[in-house]
Amino acid sequence: MTKEELIQKLNELRGLPAETEVFEFKEAKNGYDFHKIGKYFSALSNEANLKGTPYAWLIFGIKDRGRSIVGSRFRPERKDLDSLKGEIAGKTTNRVTFIEIYELLLAEGRVLMFHIPAAPKGIPIAFEGYWYGRDGEELSPLNIEEIERIRSQAMIEDWSAVVVRDADINDLDPEAIEKARKNYKDKFSSLSVDVDSWDDLTFLNKTKLTIKGKITRTAIILLGKSESEHFISPAEAKIRWVLKDAKGNDKDYHIESCPLLLAVDKIYSKIRNLKYRYMKDGTLFPDEVDQYEPFIIREAVNNCIAHQDYTKGGRINVVEMDDQLVFTNLGSFIPGSVERVVREDAPEEHYRNKFLATAMFNLKMVDTAGGGIRKMFNYQRVRFFPLPEYELSKERVKLTIIGKVLDLDFARVLAKKLDLDLDDIIALDKVQKKKELTDSESKRLKGKRLIEGRKPNYHISFDVAEKTNMQADYIKNRGLKDDHFKTLILKYLDKYKKASKEDIDKLLLDILPGILDENQKKNKIRNMIYAMSKKDKTIKNQGSNRYPKWVRTA
Repeated sequence: MTKEELIQKLNELRGLPAETEVFEFKEAKNGYDFHKIGKYFSALSNEANLKGTPYAWLIFGIKDRGRSIVGSRFRPERKDLDSLKGEIAGKTTNRVTFIEIYELLLAEGRVLMFHIPAAPKGIPIAFEGYWYGRDGEELSPLNIEEIERIRSQAMIEDWSAVVVRDADINDLDPEAIEKARKNYKDKFSSLSVDVDSWDDLTFLNKTKLTIKGKITRTAIILLGKSESEHFISPAEAKIRWVLKDAKGNDKDYHIESCPLLLAVDKIYSKIRNLKYRYMKDGTLFPDEVDQYEPFIIREAVNNCIAHQDYTKGGRINVVEMDDQLVFTNLGSFIPGSVERVVREDAPEEHYRNKFLATAMFNLKMVDTAGGGIRKMFNYQRVRFFPLPEYELSKERVKLTIIGKVLDLDFARVLAKKLDLDLDDIIALDKVQKKKELTDSESKRLKGKRLIEGRKPNYHISFDVAEKTNMQADYIKNRGLKDDHFKTLILKYLDKYKKASKEDIDKLLLDILPGILDENQKKNKIRNMIYAMSKKDKTIKNQGSNRYPKWVRTA
């Protein structure tokens, strides 16, 4: 949109008698909480969907009452505004984010206009695993009626349930059918006698692999002969295993096609799963375990099969390195939040491939009653190994499983001495990986004296550092008080009389706490300069806003 169009839209919204569910004014003079932005994004996106409008607006720099322009200093650098798109995408359903963030530099002050898309038909937008909406002008959870109203907008076809017209039972692999029978009887032992009396078509109908004797795409994927894969073209039913050396070079590879029911074991057999030794408490003898719990490998591969977006025509990949396994499948992560799946430990409300997931449940490949991902987290926790690491995008789900202890002392304290539950361990794992905590996570960990610091730059507390021999990391991450850095700025000005933004950055960037990234360090410097000029009144700007020249006040 052009500047003139934006000003016209802004004036139009300011002229309305009251805020509606699809736009919101905020002063945000000196900043605004990221999590509140995320909640408003979810709420405004969902409300735009429900109101039948293509988008919504969140606007900073304007008073709610009177609609006067007051100006906003929220993320004054353009690159920081642009990075907000990715930050929001990382927390929302299907990585939906802003259409654009517009910056208007008006005579009255700086105005930011966040252009928010309406939630797609059939898919309510969550932030950090929770759906938000508006009750008049109030931010509130999206109620169940509104959630169902959005979901019912579009009946999404289940790709995996489609019947393959030209295929018949001769296109299925007899060995795979026999394996399917065995797995079904193991899963439903009370039906074992009945299963033996069923012919193949009856069995396939009962296990939800076929529909009234007709071969489905699910049947081809799980039980089809390798030459039957053409029936689902351009989709592929392939799993590729790749072995890489320490430098990332390919050492070996293997590709398995359908029937994927048999392919899982063949891929599993390729993974070396070497022995890993480490010292347990109270003994001089090393404990020996497999690098990877077998359940984790099979669960990860089967999840890839169940949740792959086959319409994208890609393969499932299993990459083996010296100390980790990486599993990838195409398509977004339907639940939106891994943490929510682990905490709630419940089955998903909907699946990309519902027919396929049901068949895999019947064949003892996945557990649609919930708990598979949570079990993976628990297996890693009790072995003192790092928790599973998920990277989610709109196009792909990537899962990394590390097969070694990264910090044995720290792991022992987390798993045993501090007597933490899984939620606390997940949250502390995020702190160690420098990932952002939710408000509830930070409040809980602070309440248990496990972390210190200010949002979003938390670090382990002195109590944890002392018990895990991480005192050096504690001192590095905690850093020094702001007064120390302000004193350095004043000493610089005493010696050199003036300082540009670049001069102050050069002075402080290398000595700020190591837990901060470069953008966070620059924001911290910016906030200190603002405090020194507006509150402390120890310095003043003799240059322009864009090119400041800071000097000491008289």
